[in-house]
Amino acid sequence: MPSLKIDHCVIHVSDWARSNHFYAAVMGAEVVPRQKGFAYKFGDFLLNCHGPGVVAKAVARVPVAPGGSDLCFEWPGPLDEAIAHLNARDVAIELGPVATRGAKGEAVSVYFRDPDGSLLEFMSYAKP
Repeated sequence: MPSLKIDHCVIHVSDWARSNHFYAAVMGAEVVPRQKGFAYKFGDFLLNCHGPGVVAKAVARVPVAPGGSDLCFEWPGPLDEAIAHLNARDVAIELGPVATRGAKGEAVSVYFRDPDGSLLEFMSYAKP
């Protein structure tokens, strides 16, 4: 079997303007307009969005509600840079830094929320 890679995930947002601003300014996403609504592009990964005015053709058996997601993003440098980044944008940190383990092994993470309350994580594999 070939090695699989996640192409995209789906979140649900309740306010396009608020979420577009957050995901661009805090998360560094490229906001991509779609037929209805938006998606957030991170390099070769896409975060598709359901939200106001969007009726998806195919949905999960129990579609995710606004605030119902839990996503981890790898921070490319030391975690103290991620913390400074969040502080500079007035994003409250809920937990961290804490020792965690990700796909690449031992790491350290900080947790925060998007405007709808979905749990987000910046994880760093950088050695202190």
